[in-house]
Amino acid sequence: MNFLLVFAGGGLGCILRYAIGLGFQKTALTLPWSTFVSNLVACLVFAVVAWMGASKNEIPYSLRLLLLTGFCGGLSTFSSFGFETFLLLKQGMLTYAGLNILFNTCCCILIFYIFRYP
Repeated sequence: MNFLLVFAGGGLGCILRYAIGLGFQKTALTLPWSTFVSNLVACLVFAVVAWMGASKNEIPYSLRLLLLTGFCGGLSTFSSFGFETFLLLKQGMLTYAGLNILFNTCCCILIFYIFRYP
């Protein structure tokens, strides 16, 4: 049953990631904003679920599997982040690569700080 929960959550996360990508597909933005948004949403969901589970102990293990392992795993795009940052560096766009690293890292860490464990 746990495998099915992870599978279902991962599928939903992947679908949302694809939809976010489609939303930014026709923009002329230099930074990979779809990856940034996907990473933020995944970190936000993860942080809130972890916070609620730790502080209130109200999140059943099966729901954590569905949301954290499945959904966040399907939605989070760290491998895409690494590749897209590499491409920016390869193209000599050092400022954009640095901004991409800064935004993704700092904003995601800030989300975890806001919803830190009690």
